[in-house]
Amino acid sequence: MKNLLSSAAIVASLLINQNAMAASKPTIVLVHGAFAESASWDGVAAKLLKDGYPVVAVANPLRGLKFDSDYVSAALKSIDGPIVLVGHSYGGSVITDVAVEGTNVKSLVFVAGLAPENGESADSLGKKFPTGTLGETLAPPVVQPDGKHDLYILQSKFWKQFAADVPEHQAALMGAEQRPVTAEALNDPSGDPSWKKLPSHFIYGTADKNIPPELHEFMAKRAGAKETVGVKGASHVVMISHPDQVSAMIERAAADK
Repeated sequence: MKNLLSSAAIVASLLINQNAMAASKPTIVLVHGAFAESASWDGVAAKLLKDGYPVVAVANPLRGLKFDSDYVSAALKSIDGPIVLVGHSYGGSVITDVAVEGTNVKSLVFVAGLAPENGESADSLGKKFPTGTLGETLAPPVVQPDGKHDLYILQSKFWKQFAADVPEHQAALMGAEQRPVTAEALNDPSGDPSWKKLPSHFIYGTADKNIPPELHEFMAKRAGAKETVGVKGASHVVMISHPDQVSAMIERAAADK
């Protein structure tokens, strides 16, 4: 009986310590980009959860920059304690545009993410370094009842364009399950950038065909990034093909003072 009580006490102590550890760590908020969805963070989220971080993968609406950033801002205000805000691709524009005032966001991580300056859009940034090939792979826009235009990548071109360093069968599923972004969202100008107020970290693939590596380097330098990592040979979905490197950067950002 004494041994059982002792074992129960040990288990209770471990649970308390684990809960205290989780409570002391920032919540990681993951914002997916265009042509993707929250499950694109599965590998990163699994590693972060294993390491004791609370994780929220927000379902980015992909309807318009203000709408999307307001949606994410509302989610941030519902979270207690410090937050590391992470954005992939167009999700980088969203985390740039969120109203960080009144939230507990302490750091930003751009994962193959856009980091526009005030007045810039995803489209105008792409024109600074016009070597990306996304435009050549898009299907004809789907007009919505509100007059906006939904964009998809042609499934036959999705693997090579978006996710060339993941297995073809996995990319086929991703292409079939992709969520559209409106053309209007990609042309919406950004407001006052959050990266001017908070420390930022950048990671991208050197074989990214959506956002050229030169543009990633330009944005990171302009933002005064604490660190910039180019993952050799990685595609636009570096968080899927290299989740350990991405999660490690997020954990470094969690240590920002």
